[in-house]
Amino acid sequence: MENMDRYFQGFPSQEKVARILMKYGIRVKNGEAFCGDIGQSDSAIGRAAGVDRRVVRATLERISKTPELDAVFSKLQSMLSMIDLAPEIGCSSMVIVPTDATMPGILADITATLYESGVSVRQVFVDDSGDREKSVLSVVVDGRIPPEVIPRLKSCRGVASIIIK
Repeated sequence: MENMDRYFQGFPSQEKVARILMKYGIRVKNGEAFCGDIGQSDSAIGRAAGVDRRVVRATLERISKTPELDAVFSKLQSMLSMIDLAPEIGCSSMVIVPTDATMPGILADITATLYESGVSVRQVFVDDSGDREKSVLSVVVDGRIPPEVIPRLKSCRGVASIIIK
């Protein structure tokens, strides 16, 4: 969520909690936190954010009472990332760091290059954790990424760097 800081101006610890909720896709409904349908304790969220559970409670209540925040946080969902799991299921993964995350066509060029190279994509997602300026593109493919494809991927529009995992 862009401009989250304006809703938590003067409450940096609450902003920290809100960013953790956003990062992990923890939904807030009626002042309670959920990962899917599983309730999350204030204490556990506080440990993850490095704050006291009372700060978490105040943050959840602020989110639920602020229509603009509630509209966003009530719709969050966590999502399975296969990035770290990839080697266990016979896949490879990479993270694409863009030169400018707002540039159109980065995903199209990456997937077209993989397609032309005969590489099957299992999962693709953009992770920005609420800060579009820090977006990265994560890609999981079947099997190994052929070494000769890597320079072609690096030359795609908007690619600053590629991290093969």
